[in-house]
Amino acid sequence: MADAKKPKLPKGRHRSQIKRHKQSLKRATRNVTIRSEVRSFIKKVRQSVEKKDAALAKAALIEAIRKIDKAVSKGILHSKNRSRKISRLSKLVASLGK
Repeated sequence: MADAKKPKLPKGRHRSQIKRHKQSLKRATRNVTIRSEVRSFIKKVRQSVEKKDAALAKAALIEAIRKIDKAVSKGILHSKNRSRKISRLSKLVASLGK
C-alpha cells in the first residue's frame, strides 16, 4: 500500500540522475536526426552517380561533405569515420569523370 502512494521516478532516484537521463534522451534523439540527415545526403550522392549525372553528383557531394563535417563537429561521428565516408564518396564521383 505504501508503494502505491509514492510517485514513480523515471531512471534512478536522485534528481541529478533524473535530469541526466532526460538530457541523454534529448541528445539521443538529436543524434538520430543528424545521423539520418547524413545518411540521406550520402544516398543522394550515390543515386546521382547511378544516374551518371556528374554535375548533380558533384553538387550532392559538396552538400554531403558539409553535413558530415557538421556531424563530426557536434561529436556525432568520429573524425576517421568522416574521412572514410568522404574519400569513398569522392572516389565514386571521380569515377564518373573517367
